[in-house]
This record gives sequence, structure tokens and C-alpha cells, in this order.
Amino acid sequence: MQDSGVLVPLHWIGFGYAALVASDGIIGCAKVRSVPSLAAGLLFGGLAGLGAYQLSQDPRNIRVFLATSGTLAGIMGMRFYHSGKFMPSGLIVGASLLMIAKLGVSLFNRPRQS
Repeated sequence: MQDSGVLVPLHWIGFGYAALVASDGIIGCAKVRSVPSLAAGLLFGGLAGLGAYQLSQDPRNIRVFLATSGTLAGIMGMRFYHSGKFMPSGLIVGASLLMIAKLGVSLFNRPRQS
């Protein structure tokens, strides 16, 4: 069997981010009985998990992960701006911006194909 190329490791940081987003929705539901918070947390956590999986398969496939992180940064950024409370919106904004920065750095640091 021929080696097909470089193995790409699992994107553990991305899966951790996905777990953070999903757990934020679960905690929001448990604390204030907010079903929309649960639905949004699980939806965006699932999309972030899908994006992390896609990055594990192909490091150039950043669309889903970037769209998810960017959308969460925008939505939760507005919530943080209006409430001024760090938890949970400020935490998600910070994590989302870090993920966007990590995706940008990895995009520019990857080797060019000829």
C-alpha cells in the first residue's frame, strides 16, 4: 500500500472550541431554561465540530469553521456590547476571535502547492 501523503492531525483546538460552544448552550438552558440558547449552542457547536473535522481531513477546507466562528463572534459580540457581561457572551467572542486568528495564521503559513 502506497503512502498517500502527509497525515493531518485531528484539530483538537477546534473540537475544544466546538465543545465550549455546545456546553455554553447547555448551561444556558439549565440556568435560565432557555430552549433557544440550547438550540443555538448545539447548532453552532455542531457546525464548529464539523468544521474541525473538515480541517482534520484537509487543512485548506476552512469555510464552515470560519463562517461559524465569524457568525458567533458577531452575534455574541453584539450581546456582549449590550449587556457588558463577560459570561457567557464575552467568553464566546474571545474564543471565536482566537479561532478566526488561528485559521488566518494557519492559512498564511501553509506551504504553497505548485
